[in-house]
Amino acid sequence: MTAVRVISLAAACLAATPAFALEQGEYRFNGFGTVGFTHLGGEEDGRSYGIQGQTNDSWRGDQLSKFGAQLQYGLTDTIGATIQLTAKAEKDDWQANLEWAYLSWQADQNLMLRAGRLRTPVFMYSETLDVGYSYPWLRLPDEVYSLVYLTSYEGVDAIYSLPLSYGSVSFQLAAGQAKNDDTYVYDEDFEMDYENLFGANVSLATNDFGTFRIGYVEADLSADFRVSITGVAQPIPLLQLDETKGKFTSIGHQYDNGTWVSSNEWVSRSIENDDSGSSDAFYLMGGRRFGDFLAHATYAQLDDDAGRQSSWTYGLNYNLMPTVTLKGEYKRVDTSGGYDGLFVRNALEVIGNARGVPARNFDGEIISVGVDFVF
Repeated sequence: MTAVRVISLAAACLAATPAFALEQGEYRFNGFGTVGFTHLGGEEDGRSYGIQGQTNDSWRGDQLSKFGAQLQYGLTDTIGATIQLTAKAEKDDWQANLEWAYLSWQADQNLMLRAGRLRTPVFMYSETLDVGYSYPWLRLPDEVYSLVYLTSYEGVDAIYSLPLSYGSVSFQLAAGQAKNDDTYVYDEDFEMDYENLFGANVSLATNDFGTFRIGYVEADLSADFRVSITGVAQPIPLLQLDETKGKFTSIGHQYDNGTWVSSNEWVSRSIENDDSGSSDAFYLMGGRRFGDFLAHATYAQLDDDAGRQSSWTYGLNYNLMPTVTLKGEYKRVDTSGGYDGLFVRNALEVIGNARGVPARNFDGEIISVGVDFVF
């Protein structure tokens, strides 16, 4: 079996697409995971990097390493149950997470309805977000995948798939909410509510030109991020939202013919009545297989009103086994315009910059090595 067929099969099983509905009494169990280590160099003050600040000048495994299992069971020939659990580090502690827990109904050969805890259909790789084997990098491009923290929600969705002479097209509608979702901002932990969540996307998978995807998600955001500082009587607000509309748009394309590989995604996030305006980001990735090796390069860019973060990532993968891939990456990250990007400022720095202390730029070199696997 070729590498591209193995990847497609693994991703499809773990995404529980309608094409893989089970018969009554039938079950499917899959496991997946990543064992990886990452190191940040070039930042002289020991600053950390990433959504949860887990990448720093020590070799750490909690940024990349994760383990998961998924069980699907056919209750009837058309109704099934799916549960997916993961274990991964949240900031500095490992936690078990219920990523998926839903019932599905195969209404006909084209339409599937699902209800329960589902993946938020935000990004091109949202369905297999924790399945590192399903994408070429060890770490997904931070510039894009850091813009939305929410990964799962409670609600419903409908997926309609239609075969075509040159491939297939799939439509998805989703609705629900997520309460008290953990959010890590400015070296602090907070909670945010996502209400009236609505999402829609369409994917066109062609036989010769890859897969194209367009998506849109919106939700009413509520949050009250405050920090207490020694010597200050009252907590200082960092971010306050009261059912403020957040909107997210994405366009993506994937291509893999067994030799040449490409993955590209553009996204835009905006929050109404928010002075920070919108954030736009994209990445462009190209690669080529040489036997069991895959060499790839990615340029990524994040533009915010505060400035820009850009990066180049160079990677080399080796298929140790049909379902096990060894990966190594080098990523050079730079920011401009006095923008922190994904480098972590603490609350005191944020307040100081707001009061006139000049903001600075950051840069660093991130080395990552690890193994992705599925079974």
